[in-house]
Amino acid sequence: MPVDTGKQPWESRLREAGAHAEEDLRRVITYINDEVIPDVRRNGSVALRAAAAELARLAERIDGRGGAAIPPVRPPSTGEPRR
Repeated sequence: MPVDTGKQPWESRLREAGAHAEEDLRRVITYINDEVIPDVRRNGSVALRAAAAELARLAERIDGRGGAAIPPVRPPSTGEPRR
């Protein structure tokens, strides 16, 4: 009876799957380092200012000083602080 040479032992397939997973993980890390982190650094201060404004508004509503429903604050279009 001929032996099917197209099949690999499960250990070999597991090693191959691990190698592919490592390669995919390296690609994800490279993408995060090259694309995501620089964008977060550029826009981080704007996001923090918007979050701070929303937290201040929430605190006012909790304290009962908010009155009627308060419309959401739009973050500034530039990275410059609002005054």
